[in-house]
Amino acid sequence: MSIDKQSDVTANLQIGPTSLGMVRIYVEGDGIELPLDFDPEEAEEIAEEIRAAAGRARAMGSKGGKKR
Repeated sequence: MSIDKQSDVTANLQIGPTSLGMVRIYVEGDGIELPLDFDPEEAEEIAEEIRAAAGRARAMGSKGGKKR
């Protein structure tokens, strides 16, 4: 599956600090529990990538105008 394909998979996402000073992204769904720990600098890089992707997605959505 590529990143651009739609999926029917649902999951819960939690993000928060750990007791060891890491940032945990915790993904849970359909029999999967995936804790991903990042140092704060890596977490900030991920946040920047998410913001950039959101901006690109927003721009793609506005190209065709809003559908009614």
